[in-house]
Amino acid sequence: MTTFQGIPAAAFGFYAELQENNNREWWLEHKDSYHSLVRDPLASLLAELEPRFGPGRLFRPNRDIRFSLDKSPYKTAQGAFASVQEGVGYYLQVSAEGLLVGGGYHSHSPAQLVRYRNAVGASGTGESLRHIVDGVAAAGFAVEGEKLKTVPRGYDRDHPRAELLKHKSLAASVDLGRPAWLGTPAAVGEISGLWDQLRPLVDWVGRHAAP
Repeated sequence: MTTFQGIPAAAFGFYAELQENNNREWWLEHKDSYHSLVRDPLASLLAELEPRFGPGRLFRPNRDIRFSLDKSPYKTAQGAFASVQEGVGYYLQVSAEGLLVGGGYHSHSPAQLVRYRNAVGASGTGESLRHIVDGVAAAGFAVEGEKLKTVPRGYDRDHPRAELLKHKSLAASVDLGRPAWLGTPAAVGEISGLWDQLRPLVDWVGRHAAP
């Protein structure tokens, strides 16, 4: 694998064009560009980040259109996920808009949800998460995830951590656009620093609400 040299600016242009030409013919004509501009650089980036954040994987470029009204065959962004636990870890995405960096978890099982709520409901672990989430938000990340409209059954609607109890999944992300460093080897350190800011959130989930 080649040493990471940055994400080429042309990668954004690739996705801008794909948005206008989301069909198999265009994709086959530009598949080499996808590999050289997007897939190969991101694979090299994940390899350099792996010692600190775990093995990374790139998501497939094809959309699952079996049950979708939108029959566009290709995703208009390339996502990647690094983790040491299934479903809990660090995320990045390249699209026409630029780079998005995040972390946390998005999938959940019933048993996982019970563990999460028990940990949030307990004063020690719950307050620890509240401080972590407050810190992540103060650092400029958007706190997100699938949520209920009301506090789940069995908990007081005035619970001090009511908003966290509503979560069925929990993650945080920041849209960075196209920073100048993204096209250089310095992107490794910049993304590593952002993931480090999310490490307390990922570690909490890993300890208290892993699948």
